[in-house]
Amino acid sequence: MEAASVPAGTSTKRRSRDLSERRLASYMVSPSVLLIALVAAYPIGYAVWLSLHQYSVRQAGLSRWAEPNIWSNYTNVLQDDEFRQAIVNTFVFTFFSVGLELVIGLGMALAMHAAFRGQGLLRTVVLVPWAVLTVVTAIMWRTIFDPTLGIVNAALGTDIVWLGETPYAMIVMIIADVWKTAPFMALLILAGLQVIPGEIYEAAKVDGATMWQRFRKITLPLLMPAILVALIFRTLDALRIFDLPFVLTKGQNNTNTMSLESYQTFTANNILGEGAAMAIITFVIVMIVSFLYIRFVGGNIRGLADE
Repeated sequence: MEAASVPAGTSTKRRSRDLSERRLASYMVSPSVLLIALVAAYPIGYAVWLSLHQYSVRQAGLSRWAEPNIWSNYTNVLQDDEFRQAIVNTFVFTFFSVGLELVIGLGMALAMHAAFRGQGLLRTVVLVPWAVLTVVTAIMWRTIFDPTLGIVNAALGTDIVWLGETPYAMIVMIIADVWKTAPFMALLILAGLQVIPGEIYEAAKVDGATMWQRFRKITLPLLMPAILVALIFRTLDALRIFDLPFVLTKGQNNTNTMSLESYQTFTANNILGEGAAMAIITFVIVMIVSFLYIRFVGGNIRGLADE
């Protein structure tokens, strides 16, 4: 059988059509790329420029004073005990808040996934804290733990200044964050529960598997990709926490975080160069954690999905 002949101009027309489509696609994407450059790239570039200069409104007054000094801002920041303590506080807050949110969110997701009367109402009520603004959440929990007006001391019969003492202020901040964002964790885990086939549980019941065995051998392994995705979102979000400690404690009593320390250096001290260096270091830390998650946890997600 002879091969079908292809017209000589067909490939040329196809290439020209592909080039025109690529050109059209580049024209359509260019406004979005330009907008991203204006919104994201310029502020990041300006922050990097500030971090490499001695820029202080306090020293300059109303004049614009900026001297190139490449690494002094970063050296001062890394030697600053308050910023190093802020890094420790951020990771302590992230570890405990995300860990509690995972446990509570998993329990909430299992409860919302179960079939019973009033299931829709439960899902709506559970998601209410997540819809509340973080500032409103902080004000509410600050009132609850108020030493005179709050209900916690009255219920426990104590006289603790919760937001005025070092260990308790961090505990209150973690409780407030868990209350607000555990529903978000539950929502992501619930989405993973929805795609697990019910036939697997029926087969396990026929084989005599107990509820704990079904949870440990079926639910957790099949739910692991959704759990890992939820952990990635919440960990990166917790590392950038700002508004909750800002409203609750203003960063006092070992509750200062990296973002809040950078903001306070900008506004209170007016040392823009060091504040920008703190912001860049925070950005780099979050990027490193993101890379580690994508490198190790992301591979596990793909492997579990393939299985």
